[in-house]
Amino acid sequence: MNMPDKKNLNIIGAGKVGQVLGHLFAQHQVFSMLDVCNRSATSAERAVALIGAGRAVNGAAQLRAAEVWMLSVPDDQIATTCQALVDAGMIQAGNILFHCSGAKASTALSAASAIGAAVASVHPVCSFANVAHLARNFSGTVCSLEGDEMALASLLPAMQGIGARTVQISAANKLLYHAGSVFASNYLVSLLELALQAYQAAGIAPELAMAMAQPLAQQSLSNVFQLGPAQALTGPIARGDMATVIQQQQVVTQWNAQAGALYQAFIAPTIDLAAKKI
Repeated sequence: MNMPDKKNLNIIGAGKVGQVLGHLFAQHQVFSMLDVCNRSATSAERAVALIGAGRAVNGAAQLRAAEVWMLSVPDDQIATTCQALVDAGMIQAGNILFHCSGAKASTALSAASAIGAAVASVHPVCSFANVAHLARNFSGTVCSLEGDEMALASLLPAMQGIGARTVQISAANKLLYHAGSVFASNYLVSLLELALQAYQAAGIAPELAMAMAQPLAQQSLSNVFQLGPAQALTGPIARGDMATVIQQQQVVTQWNAQAGALYQAFIAPTIDLAAKKI
């Protein structure tokens, strides 16, 4: 998709997120790639190679003027990077500046807003663990956006142009929205690690523990998205066997106090979910 009013783009902090989005922006010609700025020349050159366009730079002084700026830096560097660009005179009134944080809102870019730039946040709801795979299979990925109307007027069609399924959210709800992603992804991984540890503590070899957990986890996830969470729920709480739940919680606590507390924390919400089963 070649944008009729294609703007030029600079990327600051081209790690996994910046590389994937940059590659897709270049591939689908939604932006004209200018500069890709990382802390070192080596990492900037590596990012440009993956993106397939742009000029590698490793300092703000080397950056050319751009209409659109993407900050794909760590969350705790967004505000300071924005301020540094503003202080250096890089960001101008009328520019579009957006970051890619799931937790931070566009308000983190207040320094740019103060001089008349349009700001936004763009967050792909996906895992960036495998960059090459995601770059090939990005189409259909849900991406949330929030920010100034002028910024969204360019960013919504740009994201749709790379195959994203876009949704606009409220800046005020950004942290709670992102918590949903943390539960669905990060904490799910932590929970599966704990499941593997429990199997192994019970005497199951690591490779066999993985073979046990994998089909359970995959089928459970498949059932959630096919049947809904309530209908996907199985196990002792779903069948009303609270005696087993109490005994198991005690055994888990004896093995690992932290795991026991987590097991206990899941009991009440799982009882509530079981009550919804038809």
